[in-house]
Amino acid sequence: MSVTQQFLLDSYRAAQLGQAAPPAPGVHDWQAVREVRDYGRFQAVIRERPAHGRVRAGLARLVSALRGAGVRSPRPLP
Repeated sequence: MSVTQQFLLDSYRAAQLGQAAPPAPGVHDWQAVREVRDYGRFQAVIRERPAHGRVRAGLARLVSALRGAGVRSPRPLP
C-alpha cells in the first residue's frame, strides 16, 4: 500500500468516525528536518563544540589530510 492510499484510507475512516482528517503526507517534512538540525546544534553546544561551520571544518580537515597523503583535490575549497 502506498503512502497516498494509506492517507486516503485514514481520511475515509476519520470522516466515518467524525474525527479530524490526518495531515497529508509530506506536510511536516521540512519541520522535521529543521528539528533534527536544531537538535544537532544543541548537542554541539552542550558538548562545547562549535555549533556552526562543523561540516565545512570537517571537509577542510579531510582535504588537508588527503593533500598530505599526496592526493590532489579537483578544485580548491573557498
